[in-house]
Amino acid sequence: MPGIYLIIILVMAASWFVGYRLRSKFKKYSEVPIHAGLSGKEIAEKMLRDNFISDVRVISAEGFLSDHYNPKDKTVNLSPEVYNGRSVASAAVAAHECGHAVQHAQAYAWLKMRSALVPVVQISSRVVQWVLLLGVLLLSTGNAWLLIAGVVLFSLTTLFSFITLPVEFDASRRALAWLDSVNLTAGQEHEQAKDALKWAAMTYVVAAIGSIATLLYYVSFLRGND
Repeated sequence: MPGIYLIIILVMAASWFVGYRLRSKFKKYSEVPIHAGLSGKEIAEKMLRDNFISDVRVISAEGFLSDHYNPKDKTVNLSPEVYNGRSVASAAVAAHECGHAVQHAQAYAWLKMRSALVPVVQISSRVVQWVLLLGVLLLSTGNAWLLIAGVVLFSLTTLFSFITLPVEFDASRRALAWLDSVNLTAGQEHEQAKDALKWAAMTYVVAAIGSIATLLYYVSFLRGND
C-alpha cells in the first residue's frame, strides 16, 4: 500500500510539472509570429480544405486551452488565443485539432474506438467515485462486490485514457507533417511547433499513468481483503 501512495504522489507532481510546462510553452510560442502570417482560424480552414473536408466548421470557443474537435457536430473549436492568434502556438494547436477532423474523415481506428467508449465513460464517471467509496466502506463488513463493481467501472476510464494516447499522438503527427508540407512553419518555427505539441501530448500520458495508479490503489484494497 505505501508503494501505491508514493506512485500517486509522484503522478500528482508530474501532472503539475507537465501542466506548468505546457502553459509556459504556449505562452512563449504565442509570442513567436509565423512567417505565413495566418491566424489559427485560417490555418484550420486551410488544413481542412487541403484534406478535402468540407463539412467541418471552425468556431471560437471560450476558455484558455479549451481547443478540441467535436465529432458529433463536426466542429473544430479553438480558444480565442488560437482562433485569432498568428503565432507558432496557434498554428500548432489549430493544425492538431484539424488532425482529429482528418482522423474522423478517414475513419481512423483508434478514434472510432475512443468515440465508442465516450457514452459509457460519461455514464461511468458520474457514479464511479461513489461506488468506489461505498465499496471501500463495505469491505469492513466482508462484502467486496460493490468495490469490484467500482474497479470494473474505473477500468473503463483507464482504458479510455490509454486509447486516447495514439489518437493524440497521431493528430500531432498529421499536424506537423501538414504544416511542413505547405511550408506554414519553417526551420525553427517547425521545431517550436513540435515542442508545443509534445508538451500537450504529455498531459495525456500523465493522465493515463494517473488513471492506472488510481486503479491499482483500489485493487490493493481487494488484495488486502483476500
